[in-house]
Amino acid sequence: MLEVSVKPNHFTFASALGACASLSAMEHGEQVHGLIIKRGYESNLFVGNALVDMYVKCGSMQCGFLVFDKMPKLDIVSWTSLIVGYSQRGNSHQAVKLFSQMQQMGIKPDYVTFSSILSACANLATPEQGRQIHASAVKSVPGSNVVVGSALVNMYAKCGNVKGAHRVFDSMPEQNVVSWNAMIAGYGQNGQGKEALQLFERMLEEGIKPNDATFIGVISACCHAGLVEEGRVYFSSMIHDHAIAPRADHYACMVDLFGRAGHLEEAEDFINKMPYEPDASIWGALLNACRIHPNIEIGRRAADQLFVLEPQSAGPYILLSNIFAAAGSWDDVAKVRRMMKDRGVRKNPGCSWIEINNRVHTFVAEDRSHPQTKEIYEMLEGLSKQLESAGYVADNRSFLNDIYEH
Repeated sequence: MLEVSVKPNHFTFASALGACASLSAMEHGEQVHGLIIKRGYESNLFVGNALVDMYVKCGSMQCGFLVFDKMPKLDIVSWTSLIVGYSQRGNSHQAVKLFSQMQQMGIKPDYVTFSSILSACANLATPEQGRQIHASAVKSVPGSNVVVGSALVNMYAKCGNVKGAHRVFDSMPEQNVVSWNAMIAGYGQNGQGKEALQLFERMLEEGIKPNDATFIGVISACCHAGLVEEGRVYFSSMIHDHAIAPRADHYACMVDLFGRAGHLEEAEDFINKMPYEPDASIWGALLNACRIHPNIEIGRRAADQLFVLEPQSAGPYILLSNIFAAAGSWDDVAKVRRMMKDRGVRKNPGCSWIEINNRVHTFVAEDRSHPQTKEIYEMLEGLSKQLESAGYVADNRSFLNDIYEH
């Protein structure tokens, strides 16, 4: 087109950027961006939105935000593209912050915005914020939208409110496979495995065709409830009755199922018979099972695989160290620590958060930056004394008090 001197317009640029986004071809997208600037289309809303979308889908949130921040005019598409990107890439705090700014600007969210921000609330486990967005969705989205409804089910379930999730699910006039998957997974995540399986059977009775995500929820529910035989049956049914080829996630769920039940040899044998090379999630499930049901030999083999697949991940080193520590094998603990140091592997401190009065408070290990640190530690000390008086004795067999020091 350019070679025959046909000038592109805003539709041309948006289409070209859409193609780059679908292919994750950021380098080509950047070249189109340069031409957009050269042709003077950078201030066009349609083109600006396409640029934000391209950078977000190519994984460059920073570039996407820079384009967004320079746009002279923003609409719901502009805001939603960025919110979706932050939510999908794990920066839920930023997604919630943008959503709040968008509302302050008077921009009304649509069903895509609501489903994305509810996903962010689910990841943050902030039920109060989720309830407020639920109320806003009822007012803003006409009728009952199946996408928003499914996102609400997922949000309430991940925040531990299974009853709330079920109320939303039952009130939906229309349910699709995503809705059913969210509710099945919600039961499983909250330890209600039998309820998850009952709902799955009801799903089949109502003629809803399950997909691969459905069986991840079903097998995970079996895993959390210790239903080993049921898990075997559903895994086989997925392949033979529903013609769904298992993915790595399904194999990881099965390994987790066997491992949690203490069937470590069966779990390892299952991995060795897989039709393709197992990934880190599968070996990680086996290694974690060896920590729960101490098994040094299988744990060592699983960890060796993970050292190759994820050489800079501290998790496998920590888990293997804890397995050795539980067995009193302190020489092996020291060897693992030396390996971490020699390979430059560092453990990032764990992070947790809690929502109080619509504000999220974040903490890391040994954190004393909070303005109410004194009161918090006094409360923790009081709780520890109550636990001791009730007869609780901590299991410190695998506690390594200086494993993080390098």
